[in-house]
Amino acid sequence: MENVQSLLGLTSPPIGIAFLDSAPEGIKQWDGAAAPAGCAFWRQAMKGETFYTVPADHHNCAVGSHTHAISLPPERAKELEETIGFMVSNGYIRMEEVPAIPTQKTQPAAVAYGPVGATAFKPDVVIIAAPAATAMLVYEAAVRAGACDMSASILGRPGCAGIPFASQTGKAGLSFGCKGNRTFTGLGDGELYFFVPGASWDAVAAELPAVAGANRTMGAYYTQKQSQFPIL
Repeated sequence: MENVQSLLGLTSPPIGIAFLDSAPEGIKQWDGAAAPAGCAFWRQAMKGETFYTVPADHHNCAVGSHTHAISLPPERAKELEETIGFMVSNGYIRMEEVPAIPTQKTQPAAVAYGPVGATAFKPDVVIIAAPAATAMLVYEAAVRAGACDMSASILGRPGCAGIPFASQTGKAGLSFGCKGNRTFTGLGDGELYFFVPGASWDAVAAELPAVAGANRTMGAYYTQKQSQFPIL
């Protein structure tokens, strides 16, 4: 299978994330500094690292812990309510939006991260960070592979909700990336995320070369057609 990062010209590799019932063998446990949010671990995986975290590594982000079904310790249990209250009070979200946020169903014992194809675990979800034009190619491949419908779902706040959305529905989806996610991952202003269920990833990746080739052909066709019409 052709390397997806090279094929699409991505600045970082697609990464896999897996929710596990026990610590995985053959993968190191995260031993770096405390992270401000779970999505900060995406950034490390996109740099080429493979590792796993435990629930306590996610406690610094109440919202991210919520989407991952990770319970906060008793002394920090009010942080989710306080964080959501702050977001509502400054107009960032509305309270009626909260129940619709996708979440995992059960708390994991470990969460594994790493570049797809270089991991020793089977991903539940694959995340691609890409410019909109490139994300369009992934979308077209996902439709061909049956991983999403023509009307693919689009998510915004919080960015991490794209993970449980894909893992729970079995459908691929887009996320614009919330403000916190963009801060903690360094996602560029011109980039967004595409989430693919892990079970569908091989089929989507297999469709990408044909989709990319067809788009190059159509680009040449449209450029030639454009040359026939003066632009005022």
